[in-house]
Amino acid sequence: MTEVVELEASDSHMLSAYMSGPSDAAAAIVIIQEIFGVNPHIQSVVDAYAAMGYLAIAPAMFDRVERGVDLDYTPEGLQAGFAVRAQVDWATTPLDVAAAIGRVGHGRPVGVVGYCFGGGVAWLAAGQLPIQAAVCYYGGQIHDFIDVSPQCPTMLHFGELDAMIPLNHVATIAAAHPDVEVHVYDGADHGFNCDIRDSYHPSAAELALRRTTEFLRSHLGG
Repeated sequence: MTEVVELEASDSHMLSAYMSGPSDAAAAIVIIQEIFGVNPHIQSVVDAYAAMGYLAIAPAMFDRVERGVDLDYTPEGLQAGFAVRAQVDWATTPLDVAAAIGRVGHGRPVGVVGYCFGGGVAWLAAGQLPIQAAVCYYGGQIHDFIDVSPQCPTMLHFGELDAMIPLNHVATIAAAHPDVEVHVYDGADHGFNCDIRDSYHPSAAELALRRTTEFLRSHLGG
């Protein structure tokens, strides 16, 4: 089952979402986008988790600012993504994640996996929403929200060469949250997981995915 669905947040905001996977899945995954929207890459991530047996969904987190954001990994796409993200109210992001959880949960354990902008959103979800696990890839805003305390098992992935997330920020996060599993990947830059970005780092992406899937399996089952 693969479809685009409409979700309603608790404040009556309507947003779209890309959903894939078996309707009778034992667990669900909410995928949170980068600043490029729910583009083909994020859809492929949803499909990959669906192929693992999860019911997976990616809510369009930018719909509150502009519907249908779908950007390429170009300088123009990057600037457009930054412009939309600048208008996002971080206080409402958990509402949209909660709407996605409500769509795929239904008694199943739910994990949230976020990338870039979505890494920060996943961090907030770990601290505010009823989920069983969270994984944050290179979330630049995690340091800004360092006072948020995850209420579920949480794993963080960072690239050693990521100029947007200095290693001293990573060290501060790790020191403030010793129960959070933090990984730094040698030679990897921001966006190292995305196989259509210039910063793609195959070995780091493979190791991070292996750690992520084992982590999710241990906390969600399956």
